[in-house]
Amino acid sequence: MTAQSNTPVAQPILELQGLRKSFNVGADNETEVLHGIDLKLYPGDFCAVIGPSGSGKSTLLNIVGLLDRPSSGSLWIDGMQTTALNDAKLTQLRGHRIGFVFQYHHLLSAFSALENVMMPLYADRGFRDAQMRERAAGLLDSVGMSPWLHVPANRLSGGQQQRVAVARALAMRPGLILADEPTGNLDTQGADGVFALFRKVCKEQSTAVLFVTHNPLLSARCERTIEVVDGKIKGEGFP
Repeated sequence: MTAQSNTPVAQPILELQGLRKSFNVGADNETEVLHGIDLKLYPGDFCAVIGPSGSGKSTLLNIVGLLDRPSSGSLWIDGMQTTALNDAKLTQLRGHRIGFVFQYHHLLSAFSALENVMMPLYADRGFRDAQMRERAAGLLDSVGMSPWLHVPANRLSGGQQQRVAVARALAMRPGLILADEPTGNLDTQGADGVFALFRKVCKEQSTAVLFVTHNPLLSARCERTIEVVDGKIKGEGFP
């Protein structure tokens, strides 16, 4: 008789099965850019997506982030099948379970670092309170930005702005953070600082991180590296 383990199997935070994406569907110039992507990401995974320009990396990230819909295939977030959800349900799921950090941080320039981090909380609850402010201040402290809480975003350096963007992405305690070239506009020191911050979040909060990068030095330091070529996963590397 075979002994069975009582150790629970972790549920993927992200699961893709046969994911495809076409543009200009039904037209003469219909083009399929993703060709059957299969992928699982678990809590605490730290994964880079690499590949040449035009390979489908950003399209994949937009679909995973529920900003676009696949043409076919299945996409689960936290065990929830998303492909049949309406726009309102997708918006709710995206706001609560996914955090975004982009190359262009999209901070509100006239608002302070604290106000920018509070924004997702305010959008979700519709009011501001002391608990919300405390949460935002704590996140900014965790990314080394306490001295600049009340400084407008347009007066912060590029590295400081990206740290605020990371803190903002964590405001709703997401299970998954998506980052599209988050260090692309930073110098080497700034890029290393943001990368270390992602690693810290991934380890301490068991948050899965999936980020697109063209920097081979950064991708080589990840636990997982997925190479996308011509809309397909060509290979996956582990340390």
